Order: sequence, then structure tokens, then C-alpha cells
Amino acid sequence: MNHKKATFGAGCFWGVEAIFQELDGVVATSVGYMGGNTEDPTYQDVCYSETNHAEVCEIVYDPNVISYTDLLSVFFSLHDPTTLNRQGPDVGTQYRSAIFYNDDDQKAQALDALKQIEDGKFFTRPVVTEVTKAATFYKAEDYHQSYYQNKGITPHCGIGSVNVKLKEME
Repeated sequence: MNHKKATFGAGCFWGVEAIFQELDGVVATSVGYMGGNTEDPTYQDVCYSETNHAEVCEIVYDPNVISYTDLLSVFFSLHDPTTLNRQGPDVGTQYRSAIFYNDDDQKAQALDALKQIEDGKFFTRPVVTEVTKAATFYKAEDYHQSYYQNKGITPHCGIGSVNVKLKEME
């Protein structure tokens, strides 16, 4: 199989993962941490110390079913890419808007998507999404994996309208 990976930070990883899990062509997801300056961070480390890691969702997808451009469209639609280091009530660098690219093609597509959004003036404020080369993915603790599937929908996630977004996808 010719599967590829995509990694996005868009706020609380619980909601981000729940939405990507529903897409045709997404083979697997994991949540974790990327982009920081410490090895093997824990959730507590990321939340309460200066690790500079983002909460991310790593997506394994089949490019014959869903394109990276389609994943980018979902990424930009599920969060506010104009808020620096926050999504809804969740505040901190771990909640930043980030695209971690795995190769030059993903980088080019991400930069093109950003340019289209900026040129289209879809937002009144500047887009603050960072586009960075993927680094080591540190898988989050087991209780964070497939959180919504395992725990049900809770109000704790800053994505806020996860229920609505999932219903729209049905």
C-alpha cells in the first residue's frame, strides 16, 4: 500500500483527531506532540512547562482516496488559523495552528493553501499558521488516543463545535 502521513496542529488534539477519523481515505490517526525542544514529553510537560511542543494529529492516509490538498482544506475549516497560540478557551503554544510537512511536495501544497487563503481574504485577521518540517512525533498517552470514540463527546475540547462538524460530515 502507498500510504502517506500528514501532521497538523489545530488546537486540542481530541477534536482534531475525531474529525479526521471520519474522512474516507484516512487509514489511521494518532495524537501526540511535535515541534518542541524536549524529548519524550508527557501531556503534563506540554501543558505546564516550556516544551514548545504542539498538540498534533498524525494522519495516515491513502492518496488514491483523499489528497493532501483535501486534508489541508479540512484542517483550515476545523479551527481558526488567525488566533495565535489558542483555539477557543484553550490557550498556550501547544494549541497553535501548525502544518508539519513531510516532504517538499507537502510543503509546496501547504504554502499554496496559505497563499490562497490570504489572497482570498477569507479572514479579517492575518493567518498565523506555521508551516514547519516535521520533526519527531511523540505519541501521546493511551488515554488521549481516539478520545471521542472511547469517551464520547465532552465539552472540554476547544474545537468547540466537534459535534456539529461531525454531523455535517455524515
